[in-house]
Amino acid sequence: MRGKIFFIVGAVVLFLMIFFIKSSLNIRQNSIPAVVPAEIRPDGNTSGTDVGSQNQNTAPINSVSESRPPLDRASERVTKKPFGIFVTLQNSPVQPEHFTGYHTGTDFEIFPEELNIDVQVKAVCSGKLLFKKYATGYGGVAVQACELEKQPITVVYGHLKPDSIKANVGDTLNASDALGILGKAYSSETGGERKHLHLGFHKGTAIDILGYVQNQAGLSGWLDPCRFVCGG
Repeated sequence: MRGKIFFIVGAVVLFLMIFFIKSSLNIRQNSIPAVVPAEIRPDGNTSGTDVGSQNQNTAPINSVSESRPPLDRASERVTKKPFGIFVTLQNSPVQPEHFTGYHTGTDFEIFPEELNIDVQVKAVCSGKLLFKKYATGYGGVAVQACELEKQPITVVYGHLKPDSIKANVGDTLNASDALGILGKAYSSETGGERKHLHLGFHKGTAIDILGYVQNQAGLSGWLDPCRFVCGG
């Protein structure tokens, strides 16, 4: 009888020891903070500010599943001003040039046959329209809220025909919804620039439509759109 009691007590003690050990492990695992990838932290900090090192960083950052290119054949259109290129009045691939600095977005060019026809720009993500207006150097510009890896960004669409942006501020656009059309080349619709789309991905929730920054450190607040939407 005594042996049976010792056996039962021993089994209970063993069960309690296993229970407390597992509970302790779970607490430790749940206390480990989530790591936010440096490239998309909303405070704008990154692991480096050198343009070359940014372009060589191939660690994948998964965009939201419904991310879409703003134009068809998107990758074929990036031929003049990619993200991060340093532009001066003398070395720019676009002449005449009106700006200097590091390019904060990616320019998607038109094909020759699109010069005199409407070119539809589509929303690259699902999110609210935050801003639309005329801005010097852009013509029509729109800004949309979006997310990458559950971190907020704002998406800048530049050189749109202002009255083609039918959505109202506060409206939700779904990925691939019609946003507007590209403005007419060298007109007020494009801010006097060629017909093309400037697409910028700015980290965080602040609305920032700067097309250029004056030093490499300023690029840390932006992402290369082609890492997410140039596959189409």
